[in-house]
Amino acid sequence: MKGVVIYKGRYGATAQYASWIGNILQVPVYENDELNNARLNEFDYVIAGTSVYVGKLLLANWINSHEKILSSKKLFLFVVCATPSAEVEELNNLIEKNISPGLQKTMKVFFLRGRMIKSKLSVIDRVVLHMGAWLQKDQSEKEKMLTDFDDVRQENLVPVLNAIRTDSPVPVR
Repeated sequence: MKGVVIYKGRYGATAQYASWIGNILQVPVYENDELNNARLNEFDYVIAGTSVYVGKLLLANWINSHEKILSSKKLFLFVVCATPSAEVEELNNLIEKNISPGLQKTMKVFFLRGRMIKSKLSVIDRVVLHMGAWLQKDQSEKEKMLTDFDDVRQENLVPVLNAIRTDSPVPVR
C-alpha cells in the first residue's frame, strides 16, 4: 500500500512529527499546498498532521475540501496542540468543530503534545496568547498558558505508527 504524509503547522512541531513519520514509514511528506488532487489519488492511505491555532485545525479547510478523495482512503489525523490528553472533551470538540461528520466517522485521530516557546512566537501570536491568558479565570491555568514547553518527542508517535501499521500493511522498520 502507498501512503503519504500531509501537514500544516506554524512553528515546526507538526513538521517535525510529519518528518519522523515519513522517515520511519518511508513515505513522502508534503505540506498541504504542495499536493494536487491527481497526486493525492495515487495513495492508499493518508496521514494528515495539523497544529491548532485559536481552536482551529490549520489543516481543516484542506481536509474538508478533499473529503470526497479522502473518504475513499484510510485516513489518520494527528493533531499537535497544547491541550493535555486528559482533557478529552476539549480535544474531541476540536474534531467535531473542524472536521466534516462524514470523515469523523472513518478517520483515526491522535493528539500529540507540541511546543510553545514564547520568544519564537510572532508579535501577534504573543498578543493572542496573553489575551487568552488574561481571559482565563483559573490562575494556575493562566500560568500554564504562559509557560514555555517542548513536548515534541519521537516516542509520542508510537500509537500513531501502530495504528497505521495495523490498518495499512506497512513494512515494520
